[in-house]
Amino acid sequence: MLAATAIAVIRQHSLFAIVMLFGIYSLLSASIFVVLDAVDVAFTEAAVGAGISTMLMLGTLVITGHHERTPKHGPVLPLVVVMLTGAVLVWGTLDMPPFGAADNPVHQHVAPRYIEDSPQEVGIPNMVTSVLASYRAYDTMGEVIVVFAALVGVLALIGIREQKSPRPVSTTDDKPPRPVLQVMAKLLIPYIMIFALYVQFHGEYGPGGGFQAGVIFASAIILYVLTFGLDDAYALVAPSVLRPLAALGVLLYGGTGVVTMLMGGTFLNYSVLADDPVQGQLYGIIAIEFGVGLTVATVMMLIFYAFISRGEKAA
Repeated sequence: MLAATAIAVIRQHSLFAIVMLFGIYSLLSASIFVVLDAVDVAFTEAAVGAGISTMLMLGTLVITGHHERTPKHGPVLPLVVVMLTGAVLVWGTLDMPPFGAADNPVHQHVAPRYIEDSPQEVGIPNMVTSVLASYRAYDTMGEVIVVFAALVGVLALIGIREQKSPRPVSTTDDKPPRPVLQVMAKLLIPYIMIFALYVQFHGEYGPGGGFQAGVIFASAIILYVLTFGLDDAYALVAPSVLRPLAALGVLLYGGTGVVTMLMGGTFLNYSVLADDPVQGQLYGIIAIEFGVGLTVATVMMLIFYAFISRGEKAA
């Protein structure tokens, strides 16, 4: 029994090391994107890949515990499903044009169209934001819905334990000394949130936008959870407050498209939001980017709450 427990502990520590290696790999990938002048992609990789994904994977390891439960089914069916899915994906890539070829359709029409017409039609310096939030607004809305659907799946499967953890009654009125991590977290969290707001509302002029800002803002709350505990985090931002905000972000995105239709335009064509079409584009992009940031931030926080509240000690 002792040997089995020791093997389980060693295995779990190895998984922690693998997760950290994945985070380092994402950070190095972000550095490569910077060298390739893909700063927006680097920003996303650093925030999502090296940041929030690492924390969610660590939260998943907290749920697993030291002992593996006996599976209720054999490995044959999952193996067949995975192999069939992989075969379909590989088959779908056979019709794709060669990677990096100069005569690919994207280089012949789409990319030149965005580069030449974006300054006049959208009028914002960051062309990546104009493509994602205006030209490809349908696709970005789909991505936001996918993020929200992921939250629905997590809450449906494991939920969030919102009851308070039992605490020993203190026998003294003196407050215990704050650990170093808590003191440093108090100093860092306000700056992280300010930077998230900067990324949110400066995404039209530089690298950033709603996805990056939402993840950065969520990382501040996750840092608070890790240093002060789940009960204090619930007192700061309760899950009952975050759930409607996650849906509100999606509704804000879709509602912007409905408003454009009511004003005589097409869905998510922001040009009708102002007398000047370019100014209307700016108003629409700010609105939908705020919806993206709101949904991403609340979804990341709720998923982290779900993982941490279902830890081995809480089970």
